[in-house]
Amino acid sequence: MYSLAQVNIARMLAPLSDPLMGEFVARLDTVNAFADASPGFVWRLQTPGGNATDVRAYEDELILLNMSVWASLEDLTRYVYASESLHRDVLEQRRRWFQRFDGPYVALWWIPRHHIPTVEEAKERLEHLRAHGETPYAFTFKMPFPAPDANIEQPVPVFEDCLA
Repeated sequence: MYSLAQVNIARMLAPLSDPLMGEFVARLDTVNAFADASPGFVWRLQTPGGNATDVRAYEDELILLNMSVWASLEDLTRYVYASESLHRDVLEQRRRWFQRFDGPYVALWWIPRHHIPTVEEAKERLEHLRAHGETPYAFTFKMPFPAPDANIEQPVPVFEDCLA
C-alpha cells in the first residue's frame, strides 16, 4: 500500500516579516487547518509553530518549502484545485507574494504507507524532476503515474478541468 507525497517550493517576493507578505501569513493557519481536515490528508511538514515557514531547505532564505502526504492523488488534487478549496484561492493569488519559478516547483511521488518523507528526499525528487522530467520517481499533476501497487488497467483519474 502506498501514499502520495508532495513537495512544493516558492520564492517569496519579500521576507515573511515584510508587510507585503502579511496577507499570505495571515491565511496560513486557516489553509493548514483546511488541509488537516481534508479527506485523504495524512501528514504535513510543520515546526512547533504549526507550519513549515521556518524550514529553510535552500541557501536562499526567500525559498519556502512545503510538504505533505495524502492517501491518493485524487484527494490531493481535490484539496489543491477544487473550487471550494481555500488552498485554490491562495494559489490563484500567488503572484502577489511569490516570484515565477524557473523549473519545477512541485513534485509528487509514491511512498510506502506510513513513511514520512524527509526534506532531503523532497529536494532530491524536485531535482530529479528538473533533470529527467516526469517519471515514476517524480512527477506532476499534469503527468501522474499510478502507485506501484495500482491496477495498471485502471487509469489514474486526473481532474482536467482543475488543471486548466
